[in-house]
Amino acid sequence: MGTFNVQVQVGDPLGERYSPVDALVDTGSTYSSFPSTLLTGLGVTPRRARQLELADNRIVEYPIGTASLLLEGDEDVAPVIFAPDDSYPIIGATTLEIFGLAVDPTAQKLIPVVGLWK
Repeated sequence: MGTFNVQVQVGDPLGERYSPVDALVDTGSTYSSFPSTLLTGLGVTPRRARQLELADNRIVEYPIGTASLLLEGDEDVAPVIFAPDDSYPIIGATTLEIFGLAVDPTAQKLIPVVGLWK
Protein backbone atom coordinates (compact mmCIF):
# COMPACT_ATOMS: atom_id res chain seq x y z
CA MET A 1 0.00 0.00 0.00
CA GLY A 2 1.23 3.48 -0.79
CA THR A 3 1.35 6.21 1.77
CA PHE A 4 -0.35 9.57 1.65
CA ASN A 5 -0.82 12.66 3.77
CA VAL A 6 -3.92 14.28 5.23
CA GLN A 7 -4.60 17.60 6.87
CA VAL A 8 -5.48 17.39 10.56
CA GLN A 9 -6.01 20.02 13.22
CA VAL A 10 -4.37 19.13 16.54
CA GLY A 11 -5.72 20.78 19.66
CA ASP A 12 -5.74 20.88 23.41
CA PRO A 13 -7.90 18.25 25.15
CA LEU A 14 -10.80 20.72 25.54
CA GLY A 15 -10.77 21.62 21.84
CA GLU A 16 -10.23 25.32 22.46
CA ARG A 17 -6.98 25.86 20.52
CA TYR A 18 -5.90 24.07 17.33
CA SER A 19 -2.90 23.99 15.02
CA PRO A 20 -3.07 22.72 11.42
CA VAL A 21 -0.72 19.82 10.63
CA ASP A 22 0.09 17.79 7.53
CA ALA A 23 0.35 14.16 8.70
CA LEU A 24 1.23 10.82 7.14
CA VAL A 25 -1.46 8.12 7.36
CA ASP A 26 0.23 4.99 8.74
CA THR A 27 -2.01 2.02 9.56
CA GLY A 28 1.07 0.18 10.84
CA SER A 29 1.30 2.61 13.75
CA THR A 30 -0.97 2.01 16.71
CA TYR A 31 -1.16 5.65 17.80
CA SER A 32 -0.94 9.04 16.14
CA SER A 33 2.19 11.00 16.91
CA PHE A 34 3.08 14.66 16.81
CA PRO A 35 6.20 16.62 17.77
CA SER A 36 6.44 17.13 21.53
CA THR A 37 6.88 20.88 21.22
CA LEU A 38 3.64 21.18 19.23
CA LEU A 39 1.68 19.17 21.78
CA THR A 40 3.06 20.93 24.85
CA GLY A 41 2.57 24.31 23.16
CA LEU A 42 -1.13 23.47 22.80
CA GLY A 43 -1.39 22.47 26.45
CA VAL A 44 -1.49 18.71 25.89
CA THR A 45 0.19 16.95 28.81
CA PRO A 46 1.66 13.45 29.00
CA ARG A 47 -0.51 11.06 31.04
CA ARG A 48 1.70 7.99 30.95
CA ALA A 49 4.55 6.36 29.06
CA ARG A 50 4.10 3.50 26.61
CA GLN A 51 6.54 1.06 25.05
CA LEU A 52 6.48 1.09 21.25
CA GLU A 53 8.20 -1.11 18.69
CA LEU A 54 9.93 0.80 15.89
CA ALA A 55 10.38 -0.32 12.28
CA ASP A 56 13.90 -1.54 13.10
CA ASN A 57 12.44 -3.75 15.91
CA ARG A 58 13.84 -1.61 18.73
CA ILE A 59 11.57 -1.09 21.72
CA VAL A 60 11.43 2.53 22.91
CA GLU A 61 9.31 4.35 25.45
CA TYR A 62 7.53 7.63 24.78
CA PRO A 63 5.01 9.71 26.72
CA ILE A 64 1.37 9.61 25.59
CA GLY A 65 -1.39 12.13 26.22
CA THR A 66 -4.84 12.95 24.87
CA ALA A 67 -5.43 15.61 22.22
CA SER A 68 -8.46 16.91 20.37
CA LEU A 69 -8.28 16.28 16.65
CA LEU A 70 -10.26 17.67 13.73
CA LEU A 71 -10.05 15.13 10.91
CA GLU A 72 -12.18 14.78 7.79
CA GLY A 73 -14.76 17.22 9.14
CA ASP A 74 -15.18 15.48 12.49
CA GLU A 75 -13.88 16.29 15.98
CA ASP A 76 -12.88 13.80 18.68
CA VAL A 77 -10.16 13.08 21.21
CA ALA A 78 -7.45 10.49 20.68
CA PRO A 79 -4.29 9.26 22.37
CA VAL A 80 -1.15 10.85 20.91
CA ILE A 81 2.53 10.09 21.23
CA PHE A 82 4.87 12.94 22.23
CA ALA A 83 7.35 12.28 19.41
CA PRO A 84 10.79 13.85 18.92
CA ASP A 85 10.53 17.33 17.44
CA ASP A 86 12.23 16.28 14.20
CA SER A 87 9.75 13.46 13.50
CA TYR A 88 7.00 13.68 10.91
CA PRO A 89 3.41 13.71 12.26
CA ILE A 90 1.56 10.40 11.86
CA ILE A 91 -2.10 9.42 11.95
CA GLY A 92 -2.22 5.88 13.35
CA ALA A 93 -4.76 3.06 13.42
CA THR A 94 -6.32 3.98 16.79
CA THR A 95 -7.20 7.46 15.55
CA LEU A 96 -8.67 6.05 12.34
CA GLU A 97 -10.88 3.68 14.36
CA ILE A 98 -11.99 6.46 16.72
CA PHE A 99 -13.00 8.58 13.72
CA GLY A 100 -14.65 5.68 11.85
CA LEU A 101 -12.26 5.96 8.93
CA ALA A 102 -10.45 3.46 6.72
CA VAL A 103 -7.80 3.79 4.04
CA ASP A 104 -8.66 3.62 0.35
CA PRO A 105 -5.20 2.71 -0.99
CA THR A 106 -6.15 3.12 -4.65
CA ALA A 107 -7.54 6.64 -4.29
CA GLN A 108 -5.07 7.42 -1.47
CA LYS A 109 -7.68 8.94 0.78
CA LEU A 110 -9.60 8.25 3.97
CA ILE A 111 -13.12 6.91 3.66
CA PRO A 112 -15.88 6.62 6.29
CA VAL A 113 -16.77 3.13 7.46
CA VAL A 114 -19.66 1.79 9.49
CA GLY A 115 -18.67 0.76 13.00
CA LEU A 116 -19.39 -2.73 14.26
CA TRP A 117 -21.60 -3.56 17.22
CA LYS A 118 -22.41 -7.23 16.82
